[in-house]
Amino acid sequence: MVPTFETLPVQRAAVVLAALLAVGLVWWVDRPAGRWGQQLRRRFVAGVPWGTVVSICFVLAVYLFVQGGLAHWFTPIVIPFTAWSYTYPLGMVTAAFSHSGPNHLVGNLVGTLTYAPLVEYAWGHYPRNRGSTSFSSWRTNPYVRAFVLFPVAVVVVGFATSFFGLGPVIGFSGVVFAFAGFALVYYPLGTVLALVAGQVIRLVYGAFLTPISRVSSREVFSTPWFADIALQGHALGFLLGVLLGLWVSERRRDDHPSALRLWTGVLLFSVAQSLWAVYWFRGNGQFILYRAGGLALVTLLATLVTAAVRTDDSRMSAHWDAAGAGRAETLRGSLTRLSRPQVAFLTLLLVTALLAGPGAGVNLLTAADDELDGPTVSVRDYEVTYAENVQNQMVAVANVEAFGETTTVQTSGVIVQSSERNLWITAVSKSQLAFDGSVPVRLGDVGWRETVVATRDGWEVEGNRSVYRVTLRVGDERTPVFASDPVRAEPVLAGQNVSLAADRDGYALVVGNGTQRARAPLPVKNESVALGGIEFTNEGRKLVARTDDGTVVRVATRETYS
Repeated sequence: MVPTFETLPVQRAAVVLAALLAVGLVWWVDRPAGRWGQQLRRRFVAGVPWGTVVSICFVLAVYLFVQGGLAHWFTPIVIPFTAWSYTYPLGMVTAAFSHSGPNHLVGNLVGTLTYAPLVEYAWGHYPRNRGSTSFSSWRTNPYVRAFVLFPVAVVVVGFATSFFGLGPVIGFSGVVFAFAGFALVYYPLGTVLALVAGQVIRLVYGAFLTPISRVSSREVFSTPWFADIALQGHALGFLLGVLLGLWVSERRRDDHPSALRLWTGVLLFSVAQSLWAVYWFRGNGQFILYRAGGLALVTLLATLVTAAVRTDDSRMSAHWDAAGAGRAETLRGSLTRLSRPQVAFLTLLLVTALLAGPGAGVNLLTAADDELDGPTVSVRDYEVTYAENVQNQMVAVANVEAFGETTTVQTSGVIVQSSERNLWITAVSKSQLAFDGSVPVRLGDVGWRETVVATRDGWEVEGNRSVYRVTLRVGDERTPVFASDPVRAEPVLAGQNVSLAADRDGYALVVGNGTQRARAPLPVKNESVALGGIEFTNEGRKLVARTDDGTVVRVATRETYS
């Protein structure tokens, strides 16, 4: 049954009534008598995590007003707001707060809504150091802490994930993982519970957006689920959050959770959020996933984080003071006095630096600014074309070979290049275009946007692969940019081979053997052409050949797309 206008409000109301009933029952059983609000007001101004609210509003504003999501909710501009290199400041500044679409945005906002309040609660709007008062300075002012300091820290972490992310990078997920890393230091199992709560929020959002879905089986184009994960950015954000949580807890001498709770929380979160999904890109849509190695890494990560957190009454800061006491003490002597948590903390810091290093190295370089081969379409500073089996300039800005893999990989598809922005990207893969037939590529900048539509049309040659053409359309202007190599059909007719060829002007039939060949344009629909004693008829979806002896053979079939 398809939902009607009358039934949708009823179904949404059912969700609200169920939620109110659940809250009412819990309230009646617990009878909190204001305890919940009092607990929140001890940490938050008016009991509200304002820093989280401001952060969410900021990210949403970037999507609506910078990326154009207000007018184009489902089709924001993405390419110009992606982090490409340090020579393109706009991308570096906006990447951490921009998103590729509404699902990407909502997913990260839900993550922020579930993890950030835990971080803000642990940190608090009211100072907790002995001798501090709320309005003694701007640092202790609860309104400054809520509306300024927390959002500024969020922006700084966002910049870190984009400036040291292994590009191209876009999305707030690095900061979301930083929230989770910080929260795990204080509330490990509470953070895992927040992960589950995020699933509930997504379900509520989906129930309101689409109370009923009518679906059926269909073919879809998809890449491996892990191929869209910015693993390095997620891990970098997570470690930054853990380090910040350790720094705050040690500075304020806060209590820490037990080792078992912390290790369990970090491991469960890391597995659930796929921090174990270590993979390598081989080019042209091929990937390799290191599942066993990834699981070993997240297990070691949980162990290392647990070792870095003190679970007894002694403090890491005290050990730092002892290790640094005495200016005449040698460096070797200082190192020998490092405690277990200090060693673990330094190891975490080293791992974070090792993760950030490759991102910084790649971002210092720029994509190749050589002219694209073949015909192109220009949209201001963008150049767009289609190419196959060309070197991926974005991956190969640094030539690295390790464990039998290399960054010198090939790519095929719609290529977008801009020398002004130092970007080079395969915006649409060959396989995706072959599946969809027509895919839009959205270009632009702050205040303007333009769409280039890539379209593939082709013929599946009998007993062989397809022959096809690719055109790019901007407005009403179409530009042919690619034609595949000729393809020979399997049937041999009247002792002659039959091939179908493509060029900028269309398709052609080639009949003959060796150097004796005849060529003619492919006839239009419902028309025929005689070539080499064979009559070829274009029946719309099929190309049929007839010989003088009455043989009728299908030579090719029109490609179909989703």
